[in-house]
Amino acid sequence: MWEDQGFVASGDPNEEAGERRGLWREFEDNVDWADPVHVERVLLVYETLVEELTDEALASTRRFLDRQGFDLDAEGRIRPKADSAVAAAAKLPRSLNALRDPEMILDSFDRINRALTTDPAQAIGSAKELVEATAKTVLNELNVAYDDKTAKLPWLIDRAQRELGLHPQTVAPGPDGSQATKRILGGLSGIAVGIAELRNEGWGTGHATRRPGLRPRHAYMAVGAAHTWCQAILDTLTDATAPWRRQAMNGSAAQEAS
Repeated sequence: MWEDQGFVASGDPNEEAGERRGLWREFEDNVDWADPVHVERVLLVYETLVEELTDEALASTRRFLDRQGFDLDAEGRIRPKADSAVAAAAKLPRSLNALRDPEMILDSFDRINRALTTDPAQAIGSAKELVEATAKTVLNELNVAYDDKTAKLPWLIDRAQRELGLHPQTVAPGPDGSQATKRILGGLSGIAVGIAELRNEGWGTGHATRRPGLRPRHAYMAVGAAHTWCQAILDTLTDATAPWRRQAMNGSAAQEAS
């Protein structure tokens, strides 16, 4: 079952009693539980087991899965509940896995997931923090110096996009330099700055005890916009073929030649 889904046993010893239990544990030990694709494949393995259960065992398994944040439907498919941690993890950009230190970004996503449905102001504030954390992470990954205490968010956004060749004024080959892409990039910049302004106007802070008219839809708008910007930035940062990498290499070569 595990091999059918592309998994291999770790070969590491474990405390399970019995050969079959130990082998099963070896496969589970080799799962990257932070990778949504791995988790989806594991669920397919578990679904194969469900097919062999008696009605009594099936009912017990369904109750167990429910307590763990999963649904088992009538066709035997296991899916995370919409508000579960697994479903939230599936929304994370997979490019996070390639970063040296994604901790700031992961913290922001965690705060967003906890506040999104119950505290719109907190979710909006966390969306602004997600944009800031992403911009700083990009600059850290590229070894670009900045003053953590004085650097303003609009400058961080602008510098991060320029470093990645994602600024509307950047000249890049292929679709990255097309007029349509530049219009989208201009919109991305506006999105990121707009989230910060929404938060600073008091809709995403603790400056007021009541915020008449502030609804979850406003939080979903801000969070969705922040996620779009974060995804575009991180995917470009980790793309081995992105134009910014060639430009950076050319700039280093020119410096060495001079």
